[in-house]
Amino acid sequence: MLNDYTRVTAKDIHDLVAAAIAEAERHVDGILSVEGERTFSDTLLPLDEISAICHDAHGRGPFMARVHTDPQVRDAASAEEERLDRWQVDLDSRVDLYRALLAYAETDDARALEGERARFLEHRLRDFRRAGMDLPVAQREEVAELRGRLSDVGVAFQRNVDEHADWLDLTREELDGLPDSFVERLSPGDEDGTYRVSLDYPERFPFLFQARRRDLRKALLVKSWNVAVAANRPLLIEALTIRERIADLLGFADWAHYAMEVRMADPAAVEAFYADLVPALTVRAEDELTATRAMLGDDEGDEGVQAWDPLYYDTQMRIRDYGVDQNEVAEYFPLAQVLDGMLALTAEVFGLRYRRVDDARAWHPDVVAHEILDADTGEHLAHFYADLHPRPGKYNHAAAFTLVPGRRRNGASQRPVSAIVANFTRPTAAAPSLLQHEEVVTLFHEFGHILHQGLTTAELVRFAGTSTERDFVEAPSQIMENWCWDVGVLQRFARHHATGEPIPPKLVDQLVAARDLNEGITQLRQCYYGLLDLAVHTAKGDRDLDALTREAFTVTGLPFPDEPTFFLASFAHLMGGYDAGYYGYLWSRVYGDDMYSRFEEAGVTSAEVGRAYREAILEPGGSEDAEVMLRRFLGRAPSNEAFLRRLGLKAR
Repeated sequence: MLNDYTRVTAKDIHDLVAAAIAEAERHVDGILSVEGERTFSDTLLPLDEISAICHDAHGRGPFMARVHTDPQVRDAASAEEERLDRWQVDLDSRVDLYRALLAYAETDDARALEGERARFLEHRLRDFRRAGMDLPVAQREEVAELRGRLSDVGVAFQRNVDEHADWLDLTREELDGLPDSFVERLSPGDEDGTYRVSLDYPERFPFLFQARRRDLRKALLVKSWNVAVAANRPLLIEALTIRERIADLLGFADWAHYAMEVRMADPAAVEAFYADLVPALTVRAEDELTATRAMLGDDEGDEGVQAWDPLYYDTQMRIRDYGVDQNEVAEYFPLAQVLDGMLALTAEVFGLRYRRVDDARAWHPDVVAHEILDADTGEHLAHFYADLHPRPGKYNHAAAFTLVPGRRRNGASQRPVSAIVANFTRPTAAAPSLLQHEEVVTLFHEFGHILHQGLTTAELVRFAGTSTERDFVEAPSQIMENWCWDVGVLQRFARHHATGEPIPPKLVDQLVAARDLNEGITQLRQCYYGLLDLAVHTAKGDRDLDALTREAFTVTGLPFPDEPTFFLASFAHLMGGYDAGYYGYLWSRVYGDDMYSRFEEAGVTSAEVGRAYREAILEPGGSEDAEVMLRRFLGRAPSNEAFLRRLGLKAR
């Protein structure tokens, strides 16, 4: 039964979180009241039940901070998210719970644990240690206080990003280069005859890709690098200071070493990864920037290629060199059709069936819900919501959220509920929502997370779905992107929204041929984000964040804008679980491309390989090390060859 979100009020969310915390406290009391020798059922399992209670409550209440239409409800949800997160953070600072767990770890019952249960004991003991439980009292209490404050700062930071609004009001002449279909979807500006281009993805990126006015592309990009600066700069500085202090108290060199203790990579491996990758990408990007520079007009060439140029000239190159006009391509990708095509593909490959939920009772009329079932048995596996259009105050990127995690208890399963939240162009009276091809890729990417969450067979919430190492979690979403570039797959569902004609094979061939255009520039931009993330989390003392940003930006080969900007204020990954972890997007792409190579060998829609992938990678969640799961699926050690081949680079 899906939750009824249609009548959620601020009071409902407050009461829901209060009830969840009270229920969780009863489980804590139960653990502490155990007499005699402890067992898995009375000591360790209740800790996972507490996680389930908190996850469920978050999905029904605080999640509304990301999506609800009423700002008062969003405010309440954000406040309750802070309260619930703080309670969970404080849980790992409970000395009495830690002692109870240590006592259990010494029992024969604990020593007999195997598999997922043994892994859970190991991880929960590690959680307490990482919360400072082995430190002297004063230091332990300091860590607890710092961790609580860090949780509060993270919630406030994300809320400031979500609530920020800025725009350019422009005339039709100033929108030169943008198609009428784009302009017709814009809200009116304050002055008659103007149109408002906001920082929302469906407006910002088409503008940066297609607007001819270079000065206006610059203006919008600068605005996008100045989101929530006044509110979030001090919060970020505080968060980085707290992280440095926690790492120091726990004996780590810096926050990067602390964060990576629980990941696949360590800082030395990440440094080596970039040291190998960046020089090779730089050689490629230099050629690409030379080609871009040649396209600058005589009146624009003196200052060279700037940060607001590559996206625009990439679009022009695709038209000139490959005949790929993204506006023409989008005519073949109406959102509803793409969604249906994606479901049909994944049903075939992974042995699934989907059924739309007629009365979803979601938080907005735009939202649709589907049930996921096993194709062979008809067993219910999961539900997912799709909230795909922008609204004021809504989460302004694309992400997949777990609302109810999967778990098994006493032979029965609680199946997951998840949500894709994205910001694709709204339909109009004249046309449906049409996706740029890169938005098709985004949708497939996020659905990879949904499948990872939804197909889990893990017993414990701790390891359900996407609860893997952070630098592996993107691999099951990045593998999905590959199907968006397969000619046969695209021709299955890409049909013109007006005529129903399938996308011409020539256009598909041109689209695929242009896939790697300017990939050096693109991937160096990803390296910039990753290197900046590492820089701010390895620096000591009073960090000059502006200087660190400029230094990291040099990897792109572009000059840093002269105008005051502070991109870090909206770099939400730093506060959303990817701290000292943004490298994971490229790191896990290595694994995504490697896993996809098995599909390429057998046929990209191979149900046999799809079933093997589902069983080896998606179903276990985090119940095993990612390295173990990869070796099982691949039948060998992971390799970076497919990744480098995709980038046109050679293994060293």
